[in-house]
Amino acid sequence: MAESVTKTSAVDPMVERLRVALGRRAFTEQKMFGGTCFMIDGNMLIGTSKRGLLVRVGKEGHAAAAARPHASPMEMGGRSMEGYIHVAPEGTASEADLAGWLDRALAFVETLPPKVKPAKVAKKRV
Repeated sequence: MAESVTKTSAVDPMVERLRVALGRRAFTEQKMFGGTCFMIDGNMLIGTSKRGLLVRVGKEGHAAAAARPHASPMEMGGRSMEGYIHVAPEGTASEADLAGWLDRALAFVETLPPKVKPAKVAKKRV
């Protein structure tokens, strides 16, 4: 008897690859951009999508990263998101390719200060 897999229960293999690649590093996962994004200290690092990988490289690293094979600027709503790169699945086929993109993202995100969620403060009535 064949098991049926619903669309919502299908696991993206890239999510597991990223979990393994991040190893013991402290990270969180958050559903964003139609996939799963990995966050370090509250800052988006790298994420999955149906079309490939989303890599945060920062504005200074954008042009060099976009010039790499299988990479292009990320677009949302028809506009380019500077500092974010889309990598087609062919660009992350090997573990070395994936590690290279993860290293680029880490090099940028590790320069950012941690994001702290502000405590909710009750609004004062005037």
